[in-house]
This record gives sequence, structure tokens and C-alpha cells, in this order.
Amino acid sequence: MNIESIREFLGWCTVINLGIFIVTTIKILAIRDWASKIHAKMFKIDEESVRQIYFQFIAAYKIAIIVFNLAPYIALTLMA
Repeated sequence: MNIESIREFLGWCTVINLGIFIVTTIKILAIRDWASKIHAKMFKIDEESVRQIYFQFIAAYKIAIIVFNLAPYIALTLMA
């Protein structure tokens, strides 16, 4: 496996993960109230905590995409 194929792989991983990230973010924003009520009842926590957990999930997923997909892709592109 050469650097070019790894770079291409990371590029596609970045595109796929960004797509999932955007769809997830839109869904969470669109059905936030309904989903918050359901998850609050399921886990017996208040709705505001559920919304905070949603925000933490979105932030952690975004950081993971940057660290594990985008940064290595950029580094390999600069090396090539």
C-alpha cells in the first residue's frame, strides 16, 4: 500500500464522515424536542441534560473527524 492510496482512502473517509456528521446534525436540530423527550424518559434525566449531551456528541464527532481523517489527509497531501 503506497502513500497515494492511503491519502485517497483518508479523503473518502473524510467525505463519508462529514456527510454522516451533517445529516446527524440536521436531524438532531430538526427533531430536538421530540428526541429529547424520548431520551429523557429512557434514561431518566432532564431534557436540558439530553440537549447538552447532543451538543457534546456533535462536538466530539467533529473533533474525531478532524483528528483521524482530515489532518492525516492534509499531511499526506502536503507530503506528496
